[in-house]
Amino acid sequence: MSGMWRAEEGTLSRGRRRLCAALCVAAAAAGLTACAGNSEFFSSAPPPQSAEPPPAATLGAGQVRVGLILPLSAPGNAGVAAQSMKNAADLALAEFKNPNIQLLVKDDGGTPQGAQAAAQQAIAEGAEIIIGPLFAEAVSAVGSVARTRGIPVIAFSTDVSVAARGVYLLSFLPETDVKRIVDYAISKGKRSFAALLPDSAYGAVVEAAFQQEVSRRGGRIVALEKYPLDPGKMAEPARRVAQAAAHVDSIFIPDGADAVPQVVQALTASGVNLKRVQLLGTGLWDDPRVFSTAALDGGWYAAPESSGFRNFSGRYRARYGQDPVRTATLAYDAVALVAALVKTQGAQRFSEQVLTTSSGFAGIDGVFRFRPDGTNERGLAVLRVAPSGGQAVSSAPKTFAPGT
Repeated sequence: MSGMWRAEEGTLSRGRRRLCAALCVAAAAAGLTACAGNSEFFSSAPPPQSAEPPPAATLGAGQVRVGLILPLSAPGNAGVAAQSMKNAADLALAEFKNPNIQLLVKDDGGTPQGAQAAAQQAIAEGAEIIIGPLFAEAVSAVGSVARTRGIPVIAFSTDVSVAARGVYLLSFLPETDVKRIVDYAISKGKRSFAALLPDSAYGAVVEAAFQQEVSRRGGRIVALEKYPLDPGKMAEPARRVAQAAAHVDSIFIPDGADAVPQVVQALTASGVNLKRVQLLGTGLWDDPRVFSTAALDGGWYAAPESSGFRNFSGRYRARYGQDPVRTATLAYDAVALVAALVKTQGAQRFSEQVLTTSSGFAGIDGVFRFRPDGTNERGLAVLRVAPSGGQAVSSAPKTFAPGT
């Protein structure tokens, strides 16, 4: 899922069927008119191949205007991700059957000032809802503009501090990964935990969530150490965790493939028998470099099931001739959700009641729902590290439990 946190001719993909089904449930739960069959939403024919969306400032020709704010001209990976997410938005329009929306595409340049100006332009042009932007500071800037006009925002930052009432994050939040993996570990009899965390903003977020979830489930944290970004300085934190290893049954290492193999190497060098403890991780483990690290075989991590992204990637590749970034599914799901709400929910389509329905929605990466505070909850799977890739040991839920 990178540092920010994958076409079936003649039939609907599983991800698209689940989106439709969840929207029907949500509409019924809200006392609104339920949607019709799945074919009402998505075309059965694959969209025509295209190198990329047209360079125009709009996508689609529907009556309902929707702002799409992305850092299209930002340098480096940000601009690459933004273009891929724009392509995914275009793909969602192409696959949705008669979408009655028009995307007003705005470039924020990767800055808060650009995002603020983009939001003002989109709203002035009649946007009823805004999708994006990508970065936390830009989300805050857009939120401050949209809130005064009563315009909801569906943004992509992973920083929950920028979530708010009316500003909803459709992203992969670390807190959700932590809750899922801790719940699963404890359900399998794990009670005593150690953790090796990166000394970073991500590590701080994960640390707070880990302590909260272990305490909530009645477990105990025997050792918790942070390591610096310099891989040459992992030995001492690993040694301190090794001293407590005899008293733990699980070791939590919430980091990406750049660091986790080195962390487990440091643990082994400090005398930890990795076959005696259960290794735990987050969605950052969903990476070929983790799967190819023998010491991590059998480790558990929480992430979306991979079939949705694989199917999406195939359709994206057929249309654009290249692979999507991992976060491109977020833009696809946001556009598909907005188009479906326009089709089914009438004048209340973007109301807080509809957007925060407890039944939630479903998309490429499974079920999700927005909380009133702007954060989200996702239905994640638990996967086991294997040389061939992540193997599901606990499937992602298809729906949210009533009343939760």
